[in-house]
Amino acid sequence: MPADKMALGVCYYPEHWPQSRWADDARRMAEAGLSRVRIGEFAWSRIEPQPGQFDWQWLDDAIETLAQAGLSIILGTPTATPPKWLVDLMPDMLALDREGRTRGFGSRRHYCFSHAGYRKQAARITRALAQRYGQHAAVAAWQTDNEYGCHDTVLSYSAAARGRFRPWLAQRYGTIEALNQAWGNVFWSMEYRSFDEVELPNLTVTEANPAHWLAFRRFSSDQVLEFDRLQSDILRACSPGRDVVHNAMGFFTDYDHHQLGAQLDVLGWDSYPLGFLEMFRFSDADKLAYARQGHPDIAAFHHDLYRGCTKGGRWWVLEQQPGPVNWARHNPAPMPGMVRLWTLEAMAHGAELTSYFRWRQAPFAQEQMHAGLLRPDGTPAPALAEVVQAADEIDALGAAGNAVKQAALVFAYESEWVTNIQPQGQGLSALWAAFDCYSALRKLGLNVDIIAPGTPLDDYGLVAVPCHPIASAEFAAQLERFAGQIIIGPRSGSKTADFAIAEGLPPGALRSIFNGTVSKSESLRPGLVHQAKGWEAAGWLDHIETAASPEMVADDGTIASYRQGRVRYLAAWPQGALIDELTARAAQDAGLALMALPEGMRIRRSGRYVFAFNYGTVQCSVPAELTGKLVLGERILAPGAVVVLTA
Repeated sequence: MPADKMALGVCYYPEHWPQSRWADDARRMAEAGLSRVRIGEFAWSRIEPQPGQFDWQWLDDAIETLAQAGLSIILGTPTATPPKWLVDLMPDMLALDREGRTRGFGSRRHYCFSHAGYRKQAARITRALAQRYGQHAAVAAWQTDNEYGCHDTVLSYSAAARGRFRPWLAQRYGTIEALNQAWGNVFWSMEYRSFDEVELPNLTVTEANPAHWLAFRRFSSDQVLEFDRLQSDILRACSPGRDVVHNAMGFFTDYDHHQLGAQLDVLGWDSYPLGFLEMFRFSDADKLAYARQGHPDIAAFHHDLYRGCTKGGRWWVLEQQPGPVNWARHNPAPMPGMVRLWTLEAMAHGAELTSYFRWRQAPFAQEQMHAGLLRPDGTPAPALAEVVQAADEIDALGAAGNAVKQAALVFAYESEWVTNIQPQGQGLSALWAAFDCYSALRKLGLNVDIIAPGTPLDDYGLVAVPCHPIASAEFAAQLERFAGQIIIGPRSGSKTADFAIAEGLPPGALRSIFNGTVSKSESLRPGLVHQAKGWEAAGWLDHIETAASPEMVADDGTIASYRQGRVRYLAAWPQGALIDELTARAAQDAGLALMALPEGMRIRRSGRYVFAFNYGTVQCSVPAELTGKLVLGERILAPGAVVVLTA
């Protein structure tokens, strides 16, 4: 159940350490202000070392040891790491990659979501765990599996996936004639005579039909949801009253997290700001400027995204980076103060829990270069003192209260699938359009909620739709009813549900709120830009026939945005000064209070407090507009510092 204030936890692997250390570890966790411990998600080979032969004693002892220290437990199902004996019993449970190669044993996530035999085994081990520990007083929550899809494992090209894909298509389309019509299979003579003729869309000579790919992406997402529901149903039946949670990842869109969040009690995510900065599409300048802090919007973007994916806005950070990680191209240590900052930022965005990965750094295997709160010898790592400080500050602050509604940003996972399948421009997609728009709004000092299409828009002053190719009539009608300012981004309303150009040309159904026609869409290589004073149009560029007023026009006459009443259509990629200027105009017209924040500063308004975070490398001052009483920190923030004022 939701707590009055954010709890702190840690990920622990008792199977990695001598039992003689467990009690001391548990005592030190409690002394540090931690109250939750996440265990068990990779322990299948220790729980069931031989088929049908369970060794529960070590896990019984670990749970009792943690419970005696006053710690509650998030117990994971171990299905992310099926043991070697299980793979040997049914080797076809392994997924195949896009090139048809087997994804074998020797690390983790070596299974295909569609494999019926593996589903039965996953249900069996889940039921065994739930029956043994489901009524244990210390078990407060269950985590299903671990990081669905990590290492590109949602899309499997196995015989099992093909065997489930065909009936999935039959259920969706009814007849093969309907599928052929919907997909436009007359093109290139791709028509099928039956569903049994449909293969998976990999290993084609050139690109497969984009409608085929979109169907396969939807199907693959459904396989994840079915696999999770199989476990969740068992856990709820055997262990009523406990939260069921899963840990999602950063910048990961291979399945629909809105649908996953709808079937869980809580949605968690794993926050690694420095690793994500290094591995994703940030500029070299940003990677240097924020190397030890993370980009100011990485963590917050995911906090707001996953809060918007859940029932009642319940979300947790299940893994918080405490030091250098092992998996990025480069792995710097966080700046002093950043672990505390990330913790308090999660609180400001409404997290019920922040859990650090991990308690002790492992001295062996793949993650031995991944820091923990303790070093392998048990001495404190630098983050431990920051965790203790954050725990004391959270106790003093109490509950943050409900967030103030200002701007909403609409994002659909299906939009990212469409733009991945047919980007018409390298590195451009709905996810990154959403991130760039989110960042622009945050730089204005605004609270931003990331929501699914159809989410109520009450109390927002501004709604941004950065890139929404498949726009339904219902969604367009919802925007028509909305009284505030609207930003529509490029490619929105451009496709039907089966990946054809929208009837009547884009923006399709969105023409009910913006009367215009996209006559041509192009994508511009880096350096090919349309300049204006202070901004440039680049990336995607939609050319529009409309009576709407050109609002932002480049020096050569290229129109980057149009305005029609309360609606703005951004025709170019939402980047840099262009999206900064456009969001500022829309927010001002919406009557929202804007601020010119110092470089690297972000703020978050909760019900009781206003939080300010300095992600920069130089000190900065809290804007004069924030006049609340200081509760934590000083009005001049050092790099990595946090200030909290009364709202």
